[in-house]
Amino acid sequence: MLGTSLGEIRDHVEALASDGGTYYVVCGRTGERPVPTAGLRFEERATARNAARAAEQYRTALRRYDPRLPCHDLIVCQDVPQVAGTAELERDSRPPSSPVHGRASTTPESRRLVEFCHELAAVVFETLCDAGFTAVETAVMDAYFDLAETVTDPDDLCLCLLESMAATLDGHLDSAEQATVLASAASQLPPPATTGEPVTTTLARLRRLGLFGSYVRSPWSVDPAGGTRSVSVKLSGYALTPQDGRLPVLPVVLDLHRRRPGRTPSAPEVVAVDDGWRLTLTLADEATSGALASAPIRSQV
Repeated sequence: MLGTSLGEIRDHVEALASDGGTYYVVCGRTGERPVPTAGLRFEERATARNAARAAEQYRTALRRYDPRLPCHDLIVCQDVPQVAGTAELERDSRPPSSPVHGRASTTPESRRLVEFCHELAAVVFETLCDAGFTAVETAVMDAYFDLAETVTDPDDLCLCLLESMAATLDGHLDSAEQATVLASAASQLPPPATTGEPVTTTLARLRRLGLFGSYVRSPWSVDPAGGTRSVSVKLSGYALTPQDGRLPVLPVVLDLHRRRPGRTPSAPEVVAVDDGWRLTLTLADEATSGALASAPIRSQV
């Protein structure tokens, strides 16, 4: 286990950033700006270089959980105002317009989904390590290496990794252990950039990332006696596939949990519908029994 957690590295990088900075970190081969420096700017070149080194450490840690995580040659660039009549810029201020090999292997949208899957899997894996769930940690890695031998597309592999991880958590941890692991993992994710009603903001973010194509949600149903609130969500184009009669819902539960850490997501319910899934999410004051990483697919009534 690395001495510095992913969350600590990410916090360090974000502490170095400045909204008014002109320096940023980019892959010199592809022009991509990968996590955890994506979208961040820095006041000075030396500060940006420190951020780039931290980003390399972060991605090395991620690669422990997914050895196929893309490698980037991170360099520091600067936005330099161009003087009229002059086309010259600082040598490293402009990333190449296309990858070295002449084509991008994925679209920006798919890269965002891949990075999201990697980060989600990494924080769960890191939590399993810290919590001493060695058997589960080993099972996750064994399943990953089995997948890596048969799934050649890196985008598909990252989705299969989440599917396998959800199934492994359900197979090895009881509901209380799952709740503990997922609560800890959610606390290591970046704090939400936006506030608002938790289910709506979670669904909107996951749709933007490409985890599903569209969603329709119902109003809240409140049970004052039980202290719970439930909402029904219809998902179309969900990127994760059922595993042994269960639908992986790990990304939904984790993102929802980080938005409302004091209100525990209870075991989701899933029903197959004509063009997708109907997912019932419940927020409770206290944890309830049932699996959280994946949900049994029930017959439509």
